[in-house]
Amino acid sequence: MSDWKAFTVEITGHIAQVTLIGPGKGNAMGPDFWRELPLIFTELDADPEVRAVVLAAAGAHFSYGLDLPAMAGTFMPLLAEKALAKPRTDFLDEIRRLQASVTAVAECRKPVIAAIQGWCIGGGVDLIAAADIRYASSEAKFSVREAKVAIVADIGSLHRLPPIIGDGHLRELAFTGKDIDAARAEKIGLVNDVFDTPEATLAAAHATAAEIAANPPLVVQGVKDVLGRERENIVADGLKYVSTWNAAFLPSEDLQEAIGAVFEKREPDFKGR
Repeated sequence: MSDWKAFTVEITGHIAQVTLIGPGKGNAMGPDFWRELPLIFTELDADPEVRAVVLAAAGAHFSYGLDLPAMAGTFMPLLAEKALAKPRTDFLDEIRRLQASVTAVAECRKPVIAAIQGWCIGGGVDLIAAADIRYASSEAKFSVREAKVAIVADIGSLHRLPPIIGDGHLRELAFTGKDIDAARAEKIGLVNDVFDTPEATLAAAHATAAEIAANPPLVVQGVKDVLGRERENIVADGLKYVSTWNAAFLPSEDLQEAIGAVFEKREPDFKGR
C-alpha cells in the first residue's frame, strides 16, 4: 500500500492493522487524516486477502478529534459578515467530504475492530462509531464534545450511536459534551469490553479479528451486509440532513468565540448569538 502521513497500515495474514499516527497532537484529525482514511479503507475493502481490520492508534491517546487549528480554514469563510450561497455551498461540500471519509470505514465489507486507549474525543467517537466492534483500555475516556465548541456533531456519531448506546445515553453525551470513562462506556454499550492496558486491548482486538478471519470470508461479509441494511439508509439520510442544517445555521458568534478560545487557550464565553 501507499506511504501515508496520518496512518500506518500493516497486513499480516488475513488481518490488517490501521494505526492513527497523527501528525497532530493526540492523533488529532487534520487534512491528511480526512484525505487518507477513505483511500485506505477502499484499498482494504478491495483486497481479497484481508478478512478483518483492527483500527488502532499510536501513543497515549486514540484521538483528540478534529484538529481545529489545522482545519480552521474550513470554517473561516463561513464566518464572514455576509456568508452567502457560495461559502455555504463550499462548507456543505466539505462536511460531506469528511462524512464520506468515516462512512468508508462503516461501508468496508471487512469487519472493523477498534482498539481504544486514552482520550477518544469528538471525531474520534465518530470514527469508532463506524467500527463494528469496540474494545477499550481501562484508562480510556470518551466525549461527544462538539457542543462545547459550538458545533452540531455532523460526521456520524449522532446517527450511528443510537442503536449502539440508545437514544437517552446519546442525548446526555451530545447535549452536555461530558467526559465518560471506560467503565461507563462499557455499561452503556459504547464499547464491548474493557481491558487493563492498551497492549491487552490491542491483543484482544487481534484475537477477535483472527476468530473472524477463520470463518468463510464471503459469509462474514454477508452477515455485515445484512446487519447494516436498514441502518445504512437511516444514517445516510441523517448525514445529509445535518450537513444541510450546519451549512445553514452553524455560522454564529459562538462558533467564532469557540475557535478564538482554542487559539488563545482560554475558556469560551458563549452568548447564544
